[in-house]
Amino acid sequence: MRKNILITGASTGLGEGMARAWAAQGCNLALCARNSDKLKALQDELQSSHPNIRVLVRPLDVCDYEQVFEAFRAFQQELGSLDRVVVNAGIGSSSTIGRGQFASNRQTAETNFVAAIAQCESAMEIFREQNSGHLVLMSSVSGVRGFRGPLNVYAATKAAVASLAEGLQLDTRSTPIRVSSIMPGYILTDINRGTKNAPFRVDLDTGVRALVRAIDKEKRRAYVPWWPWTPLSYVLKAMPFELFARAM
Repeated sequence: MRKNILITGASTGLGEGMARAWAAQGCNLALCARNSDKLKALQDELQSSHPNIRVLVRPLDVCDYEQVFEAFRAFQQELGSLDRVVVNAGIGSSSTIGRGQFASNRQTAETNFVAAIAQCESAMEIFREQNSGHLVLMSSVSGVRGFRGPLNVYAATKAAVASLAEGLQLDTRSTPIRVSSIMPGYILTDINRGTKNAPFRVDLDTGVRALVRAIDKEKRRAYVPWWPWTPLSYVLKAMPFELFARAM
């Protein structure tokens, strides 16, 4: 079992849910997010419910790249090792390209991808020193194909994250370091709460249980929940462009 787990974006949604699930398994947690008040409340809750684990928290904006390296290293030193790092911090997008919202789209791209590179850099430095570790990158089913309108940039960042994960899998092949790309479908969180067209969306608890099961298996790529997103991903990839455009 991966005993010491670091999760970014841990104060809400999937990150918060995964923290609760791994705490219940007896894992020590290193949790970071921008909202320090929510982090502290989560720390108090988990340490009260699971007094035999350690729960460390640090406020972190993943777009402050130097702070990413400092936080990851501090967590490693406090816990003695990092066994799994979940690159989970991210934001949604609501701006179609060409509508005068470049600043918003740039923020989405930087948070979801450039900051993910910083997190991977920091995690992989530690894992290479340890000669062990499990790096988890949270992509999305939306990364399988391009998406229209407000999802233009979000889908592109998630495709980039999936590609980054596969590249790191090549780099770490035949080593003790594992890299997983996780592709969630629609799981109810604040990012997609207002999305009207969210097919097969599941509630947060159902989604988190499926996520944790998939991550614990340490496969190279996992669609979550497995049904219907695994078979649908193959359909989406193979669908001719005109048919895909009509479906979307």
